[in-house]
Amino acid sequence: MKSLNYAAISSLCALAIGILLVVWPEAAIIYLVITVGVLFLLPGLFGLFSYYAASRHKDVEMRRSFPIVALGSTLLGFWLMIMPEFFVNILMYLLGALLVLGGLSQLINFIFVRQAVKVPLLFYLVSVLILASGVVILFNPFQAATVPFIVLGVTAIVYAVNDLIRLLFYHRKRNKNITDVTIIEE
Repeated sequence: MKSLNYAAISSLCALAIGILLVVWPEAAIIYLVITVGVLFLLPGLFGLFSYYAASRHKDVEMRRSFPIVALGSTLLGFWLMIMPEFFVNILMYLLGALLVLGGLSQLINFIFVRQAVKVPLLFYLVSVLILASGVVILFNPFQAATVPFIVLGVTAIVYAVNDLIRLLFYHRKRNKNITDVTIIEE
């Protein structure tokens, strides 16, 4: 019974997370960037505090240089936490530009190589789709960033509903099998 409860609770949690990701994908992006900021901030702060704790000792042999990487990690962590939208937009513009350049590069390569080798139309189509997706991302970066979270949310919802149906089905089967058993007294 306890394993059934655990499975049901985990499925309900997956369902809740899926619904939240579908309803508020923009918030999911922001919280992901904030989480990355925290993951930069914590080791940075640990490095800075370790440096200051070690510098309080009077031991001259233990002199350490200032932890520039820890300071940079701390500052980047704060920046990610304070301005997450800025980083999402930069990342999406960078991704869009890379997709445009990649799509164009593939098209140009296919055009030059078509004289030596027959290039299937599907290859051109895929390159054009890559180019088009890059252009779409460049003109609407924040909306494009939400799509993976929506897909993840829908997948979590489908998983949770499927798992809950499975749990109910097995629970009914198990209870039916238990009631069909005749108790033998010794």
